[in-house]
Amino acid sequence: MASSTETGFVRWVLGAASIAVCLLAWQTASTLRLNLGLVTFTNVPPPTDVLEAALALAQSSKLFDHVSSSLARVSAGYSIAAVFGIALGLAIGRSRRAGDFLLPPLEILRPIPAVAWIPLAVLMFPSSEASMIYITFIGALFPILLNTIHGVENVDPRLIASAKSLGGTPSAILREVILPGAAPSIVTGLAIGMGTSWFCLVTAEMISGQFGIGYYTWESYTIQNYPDIIVGMILIGLLGMGSSALLRWVGALLTPWHTLGETRR
Repeated sequence: MASSTETGFVRWVLGAASIAVCLLAWQTASTLRLNLGLVTFTNVPPPTDVLEAALALAQSSKLFDHVSSSLARVSAGYSIAAVFGIALGLAIGRSRRAGDFLLPPLEILRPIPAVAWIPLAVLMFPSSEASMIYITFIGALFPILLNTIHGVENVDPRLIASAKSLGGTPSAILREVILPGAAPSIVTGLAIGMGTSWFCLVTAEMISGQFGIGYYTWESYTIQNYPDIIVGMILIGLLGMGSSALLRWVGALLTPWHTLGETRR
């Protein structure tokens, strides 16, 4: 049986090879200006041009301004969504009456895309900054909420019954049984919510932002600076991937019992 170190190395090599193949195919299609009918690479810049644009951005002060603005908005909206999503999820998952009262309006709001919220957010909030944070909040709320509900509802009822028979109070049962049992699902919701919050933030920044990765990407499109468009897209992907991975890592540290169980399977 291969060791975990060897397995991790093989996975890293396969991932690097996959990215290299994609970059090579992109470089070839852009250099040859392939026109495949439905898809054309006539105006798509090659990776070499994108790398040059990325280095130019890294050497300017714009990078810090755009990244720090987006990070601040995501952090604010996502933090509020985490608090509300977990609290509402615990209430709905534990109480049928709370679910009957709270779920209908939430289910109506859940399918509405982030873009549709932008005009109303601009009308509701006095500043564009607050409206963008609200869009981020909406994007992160529902994945966190639904995963929390799912995690609470799937806690083994025998554990809850055992805790009650031993004299556990409702607060103790919530703290010692329900939260640990639902924690893996909550962590999954937090990771998914982080990805959707980045998606929603970038959409809002394209319309009403003055700084931020989304604004930088849209501005590059309006002035037809095509390599910078892809630089902005890559930055969004890296920031979203990195923040989600950080959340999963923190979640694994906070739920060692779940990680140990997965390792033994």
